[in-house]
Amino acid sequence: MVDFEWYRSFVHIYKYNSLSEAAKSRFMTQPAMSQHLSYLEAEVGESLFIRSSRKMKPTERGKELYTQVAPLVESLEKTSINFKTLSSSTVPTLKVGSAQEFFKERILPHLDELNMRVIAQYGIASDIINLLKEDKLDVVISSKKYHIPGIDYNKLWEEKFVLVTHPELEVPEVTNLNNLEVWLLSQNWISYGLELPIIRRFWREHFKKRPQISPTYVLPDLHMILKAIEKGEGISLLPTYMLKESLDSKKVKLVLDEYFVTNQLYVAYQLKDKNELFIKDLINIINK
Repeated sequence: MVDFEWYRSFVHIYKYNSLSEAAKSRFMTQPAMSQHLSYLEAEVGESLFIRSSRKMKPTERGKELYTQVAPLVESLEKTSINFKTLSSSTVPTLKVGSAQEFFKERILPHLDELNMRVIAQYGIASDIINLLKEDKLDVVISSKKYHIPGIDYNKLWEEKFVLVTHPELEVPEVTNLNNLEVWLLSQNWISYGLELPIIRRFWREHFKKRPQISPTYVLPDLHMILKAIEKGEGISLLPTYMLKESLDSKKVKLVLDEYFVTNQLYVAYQLKDKNELFIKDLINIINK
């Protein structure tokens, strides 16, 4: 799964045409910046820059990717800055880590109910749990449990991933699993990553094997996947919590309701904070 920080580093390298200058702008070491770029290029499957002794020149794929992700990165960075500037000496601060899609859908609409200054950090489960361990976050919404001394977890709820398509896509009657798999394999799939997260689990749960799918589009943002489905670009598995508006406006439809997959979510925190009210308050607003 792509780490959002890789995209931040990519955008800075693109802007500065230099690894060293980009590293300085992000207060990172040059090797760390280079590692972010290597990871992203491995995920994309192509080189994003032509390297020389003087500067980094973007490839055509690099230019294309920058056009797509730069507005998103800038928007998320602006959101983080806004949170950090909401300072008050009398208001307590809560540092929350989660996937950015989950934060937007389940936490952002109820921020005022926390009565706290909130600083958000987006990322994959392993990264934000490490930030929690390092005391850089107070609480984390995670889809995985890592056995780390001093970290405890409460079950939050199960997110349900369902098959989502464009309303005009014709779905045949499914009489058996073989027919279902044949039809699904014939569709244009949109995936969160090349390793097919969620799609792979869906296949193993229902068909007891790995999917033989090469996704038509790989979009590392669930909201981007939803928009692509609304445009009729393909089919995917998405969590129900982010579909209400699109379903109500009939921009998408759910198909084959009995075939879905669930993902357990946890609230993670340090044991020393187990009885803090902010944990209960955060759980309450998420469950709304």
